[in-house]
Amino acid sequence: MDIAIVGGGAAAVGLLDALAAVEEGETGTITVFEPSAHLWRGRPYGPDLDAVRVNAPPAIMSIRHGDFGHYAAWLGERGNAHRDELLGQPLVPRALYGDYLAHTAEKALAALGEAGRLVRVVADRVTEVMRSGVRLVLRTEDTGEYDATHVVLCVGTGTPPDLYGLAGTGSSDGRAGFTSDPYPLADTLDHVDDGDEVAVIGSGLTAVDVVVSLAARGHTGRITLLSRSGVLPYVWQRPIDRRPRHLSAERVTELHRARAGNVGLDDLIGLLRAELADVGEDFDTFAAELLATAHGDPVRRLRCQIEAIDDSRIGRRMLQEAVHTVGPYAWRLLPESDRARLRRHLRTATSVASPMVPVNATTLMRLLDSRQLVIVPGIRAIERVNGRFRVHGADHGENGADGVINAVNPAPHAVPDAARQLVGSLVGTGLATLHPSGGVLPADPRLHVVGDLMGGGSVITASIPGVAAQAFRAAQALRTP
Repeated sequence: MDIAIVGGGAAAVGLLDALAAVEEGETGTITVFEPSAHLWRGRPYGPDLDAVRVNAPPAIMSIRHGDFGHYAAWLGERGNAHRDELLGQPLVPRALYGDYLAHTAEKALAALGEAGRLVRVVADRVTEVMRSGVRLVLRTEDTGEYDATHVVLCVGTGTPPDLYGLAGTGSSDGRAGFTSDPYPLADTLDHVDDGDEVAVIGSGLTAVDVVVSLAARGHTGRITLLSRSGVLPYVWQRPIDRRPRHLSAERVTELHRARAGNVGLDDLIGLLRAELADVGEDFDTFAAELLATAHGDPVRRLRCQIEAIDDSRIGRRMLQEAVHTVGPYAWRLLPESDRARLRRHLRTATSVASPMVPVNATTLMRLLDSRQLVIVPGIRAIERVNGRFRVHGADHGENGADGVINAVNPAPHAVPDAARQLVGSLVGTGLATLHPSGGVLPADPRLHVVGDLMGGGSVITASIPGVAAQAFRAAQALRTP
């Protein structure tokens, strides 16, 4: 069996690690195609500022499926220098997490080589996959051709959208203009003067990264978060030693069997209600707090959440864990009407499922209290006028900025710009189809997808645990095609 892995980021690392664990006596080649200079790290975990941190505790950042201590064991004493005292957990720079991914990949490659696999890395971008009898032929940008029996797409998340049509409005003098993709922030912020007025489009985790990185560099100018919703991410709470008793994949499977495949959103809500009832918490109060997310004052909510980092209530913790562990499985069982209900609350769901770390939350709170940072919701338009940017808000009149940094996250399951030609060839040859809600579905058993590009999945972008689980399933399928 000859396997071609298209992409060399976290999804590819998870797949290689899983293949090294399950393969016994397999022969053939494994070829990884990755044109980036930052092999194994992907877009998020390449070299960058130390202020750009991993945004989750170590227990849910393991790229090895089922081994929650894998990353923590690798990190060891190195984590002590990056401990978030409010969370009680090490939160390291993302570049250090990239070292973990690279270490895991290299160990997997060595193990696969010792087991008889010929493993190679090709620093080129795949543009086409064609049928050739029982095999598949991959063509690259540099006109290379490689054949394989199976192809696995590990191309990462989509490209940040340009919601206000600002592409091409960069500055000719090297100073701040419009930045379409902020990463790596070390490069982006080199073009920002300390006193510049900076507008950041978005208010999610990427926007938080931009603001915290500006603060770490001693920025003195005004920073404005521009957002249609104005909703900030929630804040991580200290982990507790409690596993779900009701809201688990096993219980969802039981319901699925008992009800002849009919599992709805109300069933999942019932499981969460049971979790809270076990500890005497009121579900209706918890649900009301969640539903108020899109309407309340984001500054007041942030302050309350910082105060609740040590709160003993389990509701948010249980929901966050379930979104990433049960969510991808349960989503595929829900009727379309229930999926539509959840999509209407996408901004709230994303805010809860992907919270910011306390050390970043306290930085935002300090900047908000000093009025150096302001949040402007209801943005209608942004235009460049006389070398500056004019921002039109629904309720706040006009604001100005010297530079604009795009921190809008790609839509779930969006196709990255660099992979559009490849996906087009897969659809054109009948190897894949496009899902109506985004992403790609394999139409041939020789094609597999690992990561957020997989169509038909949850509206929440795949997390590291989700990617690791997909990689594990793909490795199992490749072992017994």
